[in-house]
Amino acid sequence: MTATNAEWFERAKRVVPGGVNSPVRSFRSVGGTPYFVASAEGAYVTDVEGRRYIDYVQSYGASILGHAHPAVIGAIVAAAPQGTTYGAPTEREVLLAEAIVGRIDGVEQVRLVSSGTEAVMSALRLARGATGRRKIVKFAGHYHGHSDSLLAAGGSGVANQGLSGSAGVPDAAVADTVVAPFNVLPDLDEDTAVVVVEPVAANMGLVEPEPGFLAALRRACDEHGVLLCFDEVITGFRLAYGGAEEWSGVRPDLWCFGKVIGGGLPVGAFAGSSEVMSHLAPLGPVYQAGTLSGNPLATAAGLAALEQLDRDAYRELDRIATRLADGLAQAIGGAGLAVQVPRVGPLVGLFFAEAPVRSFDDAQAAAGNGRYAAFFHAMLRRGVALAPGPYEALFPSLAHHDAIVDETVALAAEAAAEVVAMSGEA
Repeated sequence: MTATNAEWFERAKRVVPGGVNSPVRSFRSVGGTPYFVASAEGAYVTDVEGRRYIDYVQSYGASILGHAHPAVIGAIVAAAPQGTTYGAPTEREVLLAEAIVGRIDGVEQVRLVSSGTEAVMSALRLARGATGRRKIVKFAGHYHGHSDSLLAAGGSGVANQGLSGSAGVPDAAVADTVVAPFNVLPDLDEDTAVVVVEPVAANMGLVEPEPGFLAALRRACDEHGVLLCFDEVITGFRLAYGGAEEWSGVRPDLWCFGKVIGGGLPVGAFAGSSEVMSHLAPLGPVYQAGTLSGNPLATAAGLAALEQLDRDAYRELDRIATRLADGLAQAIGGAGLAVQVPRVGPLVGLFFAEAPVRSFDDAQAAAGNGRYAAFFHAMLRRGVALAPGPYEALFPSLAHHDAIVDETVALAAEAAAEVVAMSGEA
């Protein structure tokens, strides 16, 4: 007899800390038992109990074409018999780097790694090495992976100096990390090596930069000789054909990528001008390495995904996301539940708040009212899977056709009405 989700979770907890390999998957933020995915195709995932869900997690944005896209699966199947890892240079890692360089003005060289965390960690080491400076500036509510120096918290969105966001991270590891409020220009000085920013904040829900903020940040970095790093692990090749630079008109000095460029397999990358990247070993003194970097299966999948993402694909993604965001706002609001559904290109956010969310403080207030968890479970019972936490975005893919989006919207109206009835707000 097939084990249930609950049985798999209990089994997992015996051998995996918390039963999961990434904390949000535990459902701790929303309560309940996580579903264990058995298979996925297009806009859907199916759990071990055989229940199918319309999926807006899509591996947190990696599956921009939808799950198990034939072109991606075909590329992996073709590559696998040639070997799964070599520890040596390959043709496809060059082709993937060329594809990234060809899409983004200003990117001249790319170093491939195995995850977004590794990409950002390495880019910031490179920034320190290239400038000879020590301080990193990040923004409250922006997530850049789990390396020690970036696990720093900003309190209630107030600029703070070196507060660790995790046990096991010594004060010394974050002593040179400054956390500033998003959409407020930080103070920079001669010790600041780099400012790292999600050009669109997608790890505290979805918060767009205020008009002119990224351009002003670029000018401030130039004035103080500070490198600007765009963490595009989420926005890279999702916002637009040329990523956040094309979308915003602002060019950083360093870029970090992940998710989309791996076609669903583990890949990350950081990139910049030839001058900046020349500081990396073996050319320069900044060391970075990885046994699985440029993995032949991952580069095959990434190339196949990027080949599908022409400019027409981005127009379609925008159209799908607009239909979803407008529909959700009308359905949920029409049921009497206060909601904000921001959309930035193909990214969609969901906040249960009376007013637009502009900061991490606003996002925390919306997350703290408990309505997301209630709505999440009401949708899950109806066969729609959202991310199991209020700080995540929705990731509609090219596989979310109009009928699927319209079904989602209709179910959202039902779910919102249930939440209102349960809370006595009607």
